[in-house]
Parts: sequence; structure tokens; C-alpha cells
Amino acid sequence: MSNAPTASSVPPSNKLGLTKQDYVGSKSTLCAGCGHDSITAQLINAAWEMNIDATRVAKLSGIGCSSKTPAYFFNQAWGFNAVHGRMPSVATGASMANRNLINIGVSGDGDSMSIGLGQLCHMIRRNVPIVYIIEDNGVYGLTKGQFSATADKGSVLKYGSINSLEPIDPVTLAIELGCGFVARSFSGNPKQMNAILKAAFAYEGTSIIDIVSPCVTFNNHDSSTKSYKNIKDHEMPLHELGFVAFNELENVEIPAGESKTVSFPDGSKVTFRNIHENYDPTDAVAATKLIKESLSKNELLTGLLYIRPGSPDFNKVLNLVDEPLATLDLQALKPSPQVLSEIMESLT
Repeated sequence: MSNAPTASSVPPSNKLGLTKQDYVGSKSTLCAGCGHDSITAQLINAAWEMNIDATRVAKLSGIGCSSKTPAYFFNQAWGFNAVHGRMPSVATGASMANRNLINIGVSGDGDSMSIGLGQLCHMIRRNVPIVYIIEDNGVYGLTKGQFSATADKGSVLKYGSINSLEPIDPVTLAIELGCGFVARSFSGNPKQMNAILKAAFAYEGTSIIDIVSPCVTFNNHDSSTKSYKNIKDHEMPLHELGFVAFNELENVEIPAGESKTVSFPDGSKVTFRNIHENYDPTDAVAATKLIKESLSKNELLTGLLYIRPGSPDFNKVLNLVDEPLATLDLQALKPSPQVLSEIMESLT
């Protein structure tokens, strides 16, 4: 009897000839049931379906449970684990040095909204090209579950402490800072996460994705506002999302007259079929107002909350050369004495 694999037993490949397994990393060491592993799974799915070359990816993170997750996807990618809260600066430098890289930043609510908040703010205002994922569970899971800056007021810790401070909302902050791609999702909603991640990969500039990802060890009890049960009970999707990459021919199957399509510079399209009445994802003021109204009702709006394609990213603003700086030789990078003299004269 032949042991040759049958056609049905051979795993499918994408247009790069890669199977989904080629996008997998090391085995997860997170707690069983952690929402972060669901996010990892959708990153793998989205990258495989988008035909992304993992050897062109830079995976960047800070400190915390969330910052361990880049080890679990894209084992052929570049990686850098920065110190607590400093990943946005590393991402900015990596993007400037090699503009051909696809940057993926994975952070947590503590890493981004507390010690790294200033770093994140300036990365957003510079519009550094990066898919920046905040794995948001409302606690510091790596240091035994203290409240983070995104913990809702009145939320209760596993051991009984009640949060009396107002939370920082990552998505309204990102919109206020001028971010052109702002989304929120839930680790228990894989279909929505997949569409958002694909759109973020196609976006040119900073993409902020706040993904509520319950901590099963310290923040998944009934009195937590970021537990699986509470998020499932209060999640309010804004719309159904359809994404078509520039190299795909099929149309998004959303009825005409009930949708809005936004085109990206590379020809990719994202289409919104509204569930929430009269929602316009290109109106920053309306988006902020609706998010705040929903939060006041203990509702969690999810989806692509705001999008503004076409803004120049940081490399274009700096007018960097097309050739990545990292691949230029020393002669090209070193100014001649004449050039230095002209620069000095221009400063007098």
C-alpha cells in the first residue's frame, strides 16, 4: 500500500507557497484559555490569507504577558523585546532604518497606557507605519493582577479590591491624537478580529487595535467588567466588516445601499455594513461621541471605529530615500565635506 499523501491530506498553501503552519511560532506558555492566544491565532490566519512574507516582518513588544506573544507567531520574522513601555521608540527607529519592514507591535494595557503612554502618543502623532495591538485585560497579569489604567471604575479584583479611578480609553485617545486607523475588538470574536487585522496590514501608517482579552487567572470572575461573560453580554458590534486585498478580484458580499466602502492607496477596500444606525467610520467627531455615549451605558462598541486613509506616514514626512537606510553603504550615508559646508552655511 502506498504511503504517498493524498490531495486531501496536503495542507493548503497561499500564493507564496506557504502553509498556515509556516506562520506559527513557539508553543504558548500563557495560561490555558488566555485571550491572547486567540489573538495570536487570528494574526496567523490574517497574515497567511494576506500572503505576507514573514521574513519582512518586525515583531516588537515591551514587557508583560502580552509582550510574550510575538514568540508564538511568525518564527521566520525579526523580533525585538524592548523594555517596559519603550517599544514605540524602537518601532520608530526600525521603521526609519528599513522602510520595507512590516512592523507589528504587541503591547498590553499596562505597557501602553501607563509607563509607555508618552511613547505611544508620539508614535501616533508621527504616523509610524505599524500594526499596534493592545491586548487589553485591565490588569497587570504578569505581576499578580493589580488594576491597570484601562480598568473600569467600579470593577472588582479577584481578591475584592474595587477600582475607584477613571479609566483611560485607548481608542478615544488614539482618535484624539489623530490616528487614522482605530479599531476595537474582542478576543472571543475571531471573525471580526480577522477582518480588522487584514485591513490594518493594508493600511499605510499607524493602526491602533485595542483588543479586550480577558485574563483567565486574575480578571475573569463575575464582578470583573473585562471577563468573558461581561464582554459577551455588553459587546455591541458597530457593523459587519468585509475586506478585499488589492490582489483579490472577488467583491465584498454586502448589499448595495446599506454599506460604505473606503479605498486604500494600494487599491485594497474595506466595506462597512452598518448595524448601529447612521454610523460613519470616517467621521472622527461622531465616532468619539458614539464611543463615549456607549461607554456611559456600559456598552463596548467593537469594529473599525475610525479610518482616514491617505495621510502620509512618518517615512514620507521625513522624505527618506526609497532605498532602505539599513541597506545603503557607508559612502552613500556619509556626507562629503562640501555637503557639510553647505549645511553649515545654511544655518548661519
